[in-house]
Order: sequence, then structure tokens, then C-alpha cells
Amino acid sequence: MNTNKENNNQLTSKLPNVGISIFSEMSGLANEYKAINLSQGFPEFDTPEFIKQKINQYISRGLNQYAPSPGLPQLQNAIADLINEKYHSHINGSTQVTVTSGATEALFVAIQTLVHPGDEVIIFDPAYDSYKPAIELADGKVVHIQLKAPQYTINWSEVSDSITSKTKAIIINTPHNPTGTILKTSDITELSTLINQHDLYLISDEVYEHIVFDEQTHLSALRFNKLQERAFVISSFGKTFHCTGWKLGYCIAPPHLTEEFRKVHQYVTFSSFTPAQAAIADMLTENSNHVFELAEFYQKKRNILINALQKSRFKLLSSQGTYFLLLDYSAISDLKDIDFCQWLTKEHGVAAIPLSVFNNSGHCDKIIRLCFAKKDDTLIQAAERLCQL
Repeated sequence: MNTNKENNNQLTSKLPNVGISIFSEMSGLANEYKAINLSQGFPEFDTPEFIKQKINQYISRGLNQYAPSPGLPQLQNAIADLINEKYHSHINGSTQVTVTSGATEALFVAIQTLVHPGDEVIIFDPAYDSYKPAIELADGKVVHIQLKAPQYTINWSEVSDSITSKTKAIIINTPHNPTGTILKTSDITELSTLINQHDLYLISDEVYEHIVFDEQTHLSALRFNKLQERAFVISSFGKTFHCTGWKLGYCIAPPHLTEEFRKVHQYVTFSSFTPAQAAIADMLTENSNHVFELAEFYQKKRNILINALQKSRFKLLSSQGTYFLLLDYSAISDLKDIDFCQWLTKEHGVAAIPLSVFNNSGHCDKIIRLCFAKKDDTLIQAAERLCQL
């Protein structure tokens, strides 16, 4: 028997610690127990009628073949026009905007573009779960900085102390999933200083860029020349137009970084869903009010949920952006947050996400995340159940 051949047939996992995601687990549990699902971050309501009509038109007209790999020119230009209007930038659609199959692809490609074996990338926990695997697949090292409840603000002295000669990039996420915080002017000042002082790159995850509350300003990296010069800025149409299943996002970067980004992108997806690109380009050019009204739309939903939970025993944390609200349940239970979420789903019919799964260390603050991208009746019904605890 050739034992060497047998050993060669043993597949060694590149992601040995990755299993089923908490989002799939909690949604599956919600379905099993017929619970109200406030766990997974997708809208309960439909895509705007304008876009649905447009995509049907383009499909009927035969726009069903590959788009150019960087994206349809009309969509690249529409994105650039929106960004330039909103952030007072000077983005060129053809040389700086790349359309991707969702923000997750854009994040993956940006990381593969930047990270070489041994490079270190700083991320902030709780962190979106796609950052770490993408860095590890590039043979990079993830440097975790733990944000502390309940404010979840960045300690920039700690960031500075974490930078070494191997540090390649910092990943920020504003508005932040899962905490709902946003970066302030002082944060941008500190970030910009470190990026330029240490010759680092920035990956700025801004998929909730249009969902910022209480008349606060989203401080995109695209507003600041010193950051923009060294940044991959990533966003998503799924969050903006309630069409997460279309998987369309984009990456904006300087031309020389975009050139390298596109080298990788062409071998990941090559191009993304063509008729949806055309439909969204029309939406951005003909019906852009939706984008500018999105913050008010979600702020009303946030307030409905907050008001409905006032008589509960939960402590509500501030939601400054995104469509997520954090709840501290420490006055209700001593269970760890994963166990609490399972109990909440099975016994009280509301599915939530435990925050500890976003922490590399598994650190638990007894805090859960609710998604309020739901119909008003759904939010009120869920709150009624939560107020019974």
C-alpha cells in the first residue's frame, strides 16, 4: 500500500477554524421555531419598483451577456457622480470605480491585492466576519484590536502601539457593523496621521454610507485627500436599494491601485450581473432621491424599535448608523450571548445575533444585535415579545 499517496489525498483546510456562520445558524433556528428573525441583516421589504421595472426591461431587451470587467461605463460614471456630489470629491468613473459582485468580493479582492505573506493588517473587533479569512488566505497576519463596550470607540494610542515594520494596512468600517457607531472628525485625524506616518494602506468598508442618523455626517475616506490617495473604499448597492440578493457592490481607489485591484478582480468574478448594473445606473441618474432619503427612512424604523422597547429590561446602546441596534441583556440573564440568543429564539420567538461572534477572542459583553430593516409591524411585534422578558 502506498501510504504516501494516501497522505497526499488528505486535504488540509486553508480555513480550519471556519464553520457554519452564526447568521445561517440563527436564521435556520428562526425558521425551525417560527421566530421573528431580527438576526440576519437583510431588508424585509422589497426593492424599489423603479429598479425592478428597469431590470425587467433590460433583460427583455437582451442585455444578458458579460459586462466589461470593471463595470458598465454608465454605472461607473453614475457612481462617480454620486460620490463627487456627496463627498465633494473628484472621482473618475472609468479609472477609479470597479463594480464587484457585492461588497464582500470587493473586500476580498482589495485584501488579495495588498497583502503578501507575512504582512500584518489591523482590524477592530467586533469585526465583520469576512476580513480575517481573506487576510489569512493571502498568508497575512491579522492584528486584532478589541473595542470596548458600550461606546466601542477606537483607542488610537493602542493602534499606534500595534503598528510594526510588517504592518501593511488598516481596515475601518464606518458606519460600523455590528455596533452602529460612526467615526468622528478626531478619528479621521488620528487615522490619517498614522496612515501617512507609517506609509500604510487603508481599506474603508462603507457599505452603510447612506444610513447615518440624527443629522450626523458620514466621514468617508473619499472626503480626505491624504486618505483617498492610499485607500480602497468599498460600498454596496444591496444595503442602499434593498436588493442584497443581487450581490452588487463597488470599490473606489486611485488609478494605480485600481489597476492592481482589477488584475485580481478579473480572476475572481470577472464581471457582475449586467442587467442589474444597467438598472442601478438608471436609478442613480434618474431617481437618486432614494439615496438621500435613506437615512430618514431607517431612522424612523430605529426610533419605532427603540420606543417599543422602552418598557423592556434591556439597556439600549446608541445606534448612530447602519440598520442595527445593540441591546445589553445583563439585567435579564447570566447566559453567554450565544446561549442567550438560542434561548431567546426557542423560548420567546425572536432571533438575534450574539456580539461575541464578531470578536476573535470570543469576548462576551452580554450584548446582542437586532436588525431593524423590517416592516413596522414586525418590529413592534418583536418588541412586544422582548418586553415580556
